Amino acid sequence: MADYIPSSDAGVLSFASNYSTIITAAPLPLGLTVLQGTTLAAKVSAYSAALTASSDPSTRGPAAVLSKSEKKRDLVAYVRLLARIIQANPAVTNDQRFGLGLPIRRVPTPIPPPAQAPDVDVRSVSGRTIKLRIHSATGTRRGKPAGVAGANVYSHVGATPPPSLADWTLEGHVTRPGNVEIALPADVPGGSTVWLCASWFNPRGQGGPASAPVSTNIPGGVTAMPPVPGEEPLAEAA
Repeated sequence: MADYIPSSDAGVLSFASNYSTIITAAPLPLGLTVLQGTTLAAKVSAYSAALTASSDPSTRGPAAVLSKSEKKRDLVAYVRLLARIIQANPAVTNDQRFGLGLPIRRVPTPIPPPAQAPDVDVRSVSGRTIKLRIHSATGTRRGKPAGVAGANVYSHVGATPPPSLADWTLEGHVTRPGNVEIALPADVPGGSTVWLCASWFNPRGQGGPASAPVSTNIPGGVTAMPPVPGEEPLAEAA
């Protein structure tokens, strides 16, 4: 970023003179004191006189040039000191900063919670491990939409999906949702119906709406074995 204070001798004097005039007229609204305004005006005056002496052929010389350089450094340092105080004052407006020649601070626009739900596709099921693909449901971008940091992934074991996310199990948060693996607990019976859904979240962790639930089944289950004459029927896990 370019420095807001010019580098040339004449540029420093022009900037500091305007800066001092505004501050001297009303220091308090800027978060400064009257003494600071008076001190700044004195430094501007001293630098102006030294600059004139270093430029006039009748007074120019090594001592005059050295004095000008020292007073320039002193003035610039004080300008920056007051600028830090002014910039830290929340009451100072951008119009006031512009008038002083200070940088205008850009206030970042907060990223809102995602408005759209993702799509969830079941890629494969192996034992109790389910592989999913979570992607944008609209537009040409098939990954995360703009303003999205990742996805919350949920599961539910049962015949029907619950209407509220509070009744789902949060499996975790993923920031690379293209391919996601979910490992269900060993106590989930074979043959169970598993429902899955997801929601996007923004960089502040604020979540959006949940996707439409999708379901799959865990391999296995209990099947009846043919009875052996004289014995009770047995059951075998498929």
